[in-house]
Amino acid sequence: MKYKALIVEDEVLSRDFLSNLVREFCPQLELAGTASNVDEAVAFINAKYPRLVFMDIEMQTGTGFDVLQKVNHHNFHVIFTTAFDHYAIKAIKFSAVDYLLKPINLQELELAVAKAVKTMETRADDGRLEMLLQNFRKPAGEDFSISLSTSEGVDFIPLSHIIRLEAKGPYTIFYLRDGRQIMVSKNLKEYELCLTEHGFFRIHNSYMINLKDVKRWVKTDGGYAVMSDEALVAISPKKKDEFMMLMTKRMV
Repeated sequence: MKYKALIVEDEVLSRDFLSNLVREFCPQLELAGTASNVDEAVAFINAKYPRLVFMDIEMQTGTGFDVLQKVNHHNFHVIFTTAFDHYAIKAIKFSAVDYLLKPINLQELELAVAKAVKTMETRADDGRLEMLLQNFRKPAGEDFSISLSTSEGVDFIPLSHIIRLEAKGPYTIFYLRDGRQIMVSKNLKEYELCLTEHGFFRIHNSYMINLKDVKRWVKTDGGYAVMSDEALVAISPKKKDEFMMLMTKRMV
C-alpha cells in the first residue's frame, strides 16, 4: 500500500529536490502533488486528503503553522522541513512531530518517512497536531505540554505535572505528580535539549529534575535533592555549583 503525499515548499529548487528524493527513495509514498504557498496547500489538503505532508515552516505567504490552522481537518501526518533551527523547532519537539533540516539528508528523510508510515499503519490521528498548535499559540511563560509516545499510545503531559526524569539506557522514565510512571523509547539527552529552558535541570547523568519540585537540598552523603514525591536524587559533583545557583535564583 502506498500513502498519498504532498510537498509544501515555496522554493522551486528545494521543492524539485525533495520531490525527486521522494519519488526515487520512498517507495511507500505516492507523491500526489506539490504546493508553493499557504493557499495552495490548504486547498490541496481539503480536497485531496493526503496522508503525509512535507511542510515547509517558513514561506513567503506565511508559515506551515498557518496551513495547519486553516485546513478543515488534521487527518494526516506531518514532517516539517526548515532551513532554520529556531523557536518553532521547540514546539515541534514537544509534540513529537518529525522535522528535517535543509539541505535534506537522504538517510534522515528515509528514517522520518519510515517512522511516519509505521505511525499511519498502527493508529489513526493521535492529536499531536492539535497539541502542536496549542503549544505554538501559547504566550511565553505558559505551561507547555509534551507528547510522550509509548507502546500503548501517546500521552500529552503538561510540563508542570512532571517531577523528574530518569535514564534507563536508551529509555527515559517520566515520574508524574499523580504517581504515574511513563517509559518512552528516547534517551534523556533528547529531553534535556527541550526541557532545560522550562525549569528542568540535568542534575546527574541519569537524572533530570523539575526545579520547582525540589523540597530540600541535602549537602551530606555526597549531596542529593529531595523531590516532592520524596525521591532522593543524587547531585553530580560537576553539577553542584550550577544547581546551587539555580536554587538560589528560585528563592529570590
